[in-house]
Amino acid sequence: MKKYKLALVGATGVVGRMAIQVLEEKNLPISEYVFFSSRRSAGQKLNFKNKEYVVRELTENSFDEGFDFAIFSAGGDTSKKYSPIAAKHNCIVVDNSSAFRMDENVPLIVPEVNFDDVKKHKGIIANPNCSTIQAVVPLKPLDDKYIIKRIVYSTYQAVSGAGRDGIYDLENGIKNFKEGKDINIAYTNTYDLKKFPYPIFNNCLPHIDVFLDNGYTKEEMKMINETRKILNKPNLPITATTVRVPVINSHSESINLEFENDFDFDEVKNLLKNSPGVIVVDDISSNKYPIATNASGHDEVFVGRIRRDESVKYGLNLWVVADNIRKGAASNAIQIVEKMILQGK
Repeated sequence: MKKYKLALVGATGVVGRMAIQVLEEKNLPISEYVFFSSRRSAGQKLNFKNKEYVVRELTENSFDEGFDFAIFSAGGDTSKKYSPIAAKHNCIVVDNSSAFRMDENVPLIVPEVNFDDVKKHKGIIANPNCSTIQAVVPLKPLDDKYIIKRIVYSTYQAVSGAGRDGIYDLENGIKNFKEGKDINIAYTNTYDLKKFPYPIFNNCLPHIDVFLDNGYTKEEMKMINETRKILNKPNLPITATTVRVPVINSHSESINLEFENDFDFDEVKNLLKNSPGVIVVDDISSNKYPIATNASGHDEVFVGRIRRDESVKYGLNLWVVADNIRKGAASNAIQIVEKMILQGK
């Protein structure tokens, strides 16, 4: 079997470090790894597969040496500048940023859902938003069977999705609370906030990314537009409200669906149980349903609280939880690379 060479861009960030962990767990036929970062983080040392690596600074000449794949987890500006350079060197880029997701020439891939679309790539493949990834994994088999008519998303997203600064703000809020400080932002400006406009500790913030002219946030429109693209339903009615909650890791989502066709409730549960990448946890008699702490560290999407929406003719409610850093970013990108290798690229 051919051996491949892989570059990981953004190796020292939250997603980059998770990608390193996932790559270490997998036995991919990759003979050489190279880790890149910004100038600020270059020179750091990483232990990977019992070997020490020095993180290199990403430059315009970094891909001259030749790579088969590059996973980018360093933000949109970096991806926009360096991904086309990598692609020109016949390196297939899997990009974790939002830079190319809605580009009609770039496939937006969740392996369990639409891997066949990867054939359309022209050197760059986009990894969807974390909240979108975990939603479409269970939605795809339901859409294939019953045809989704409308989606209502309500998300409860962990602070790790906002990076190191988001985690800092929650941990700092917990520290302030333990020290007896006033946590009501309306009466104090003493907080050391790095990411959020208000303390995330003891609050739910209905504000992820920037607000747009239509009153939605960019995160909400990402979910709407990316779902339509992945499911290949450009006119599907979807609405979303995305909320940041004081949870370290793993996003939770309430998903309300309306179908074109009627469904058998037991059939729905069995369909989900047999769908790739889905684990059904749904036994209310024993208080068993997906929670963030149980989803963390896994690549699967956990689904529970499955029940009819009795307010419409063919409605269904789902509670969907997944590790936003693993499946929502690092693992999804690596699964794309893995499947491409297995299919001979």
